[in-house]
Amino acid sequence: MKTLIIIPAYNEEGCIVDTVNSVKTISPQNDYIVINDGSSDRTEELCRKKSIELISLPINLGLAGGFQTGMKYALRHNYDAVLQFDGDGQHRADFIQLLIESMENTDADIVIGSRFLDCRKGFSLRMAGSSLITFLIMFTSRKKIMDPTSGMRLYSKKMIELFATKHDIAPEPDTLAYCIRKGFKVIEVPVEMQERLTGESYLNATRSIIYMARVCVSLLILQWFR
Repeated sequence: MKTLIIIPAYNEEGCIVDTVNSVKTISPQNDYIVINDGSSDRTEELCRKKSIELISLPINLGLAGGFQTGMKYALRHNYDAVLQFDGDGQHRADFIQLLIESMENTDADIVIGSRFLDCRKGFSLRMAGSSLITFLIMFTSRKKIMDPTSGMRLYSKKMIELFATKHDIAPEPDTLAYCIRKGFKVIEVPVEMQERLTGESYLNATRSIIYMARVCVSLLILQWFR
């Protein structure tokens, strides 16, 4: 498959170069593109200095807008699959080929790199939120997704067209439920992740609560009106 690795980046000056280098070293057979989502730090400067393939957005659009930019690029350049790969160093490039081979062998539309197929979730507020989302996806779609918040996902050509053309589709857990209900095949494969290399997560305590509330409302109510 002709695969594009999309690397969304927002203020990732401390790790974006290392992240891209790991992708280029371990998975050189696949193309990549960094989507600089209106960063206010040196993310764009460092990418251009290192001749990293880059689309730089003039303002911060958020994950959905940045990801759709990458999907439009993939559609225009006729890619067969797109891999979403975080720019903060949490995702490991040595699992990229596993996701690609899993899609080729199963004809899945979405392959999720899952942290929780081979081990249980820990005890924390974040893991409790993840378990709640797993339950709500199973309640609304009848399929159990163990790691619904994983950002390491491989999307098929049909998904590229969907994400590039529909404005109410985002790489979020409620979209997984929507795609499952619409008959698309979603599977998980076991991966390992690591702590972000530098910086802090966007989701602090307040934003985490808001995020959970939005996802729950979307899963239970809004997705039925798409």
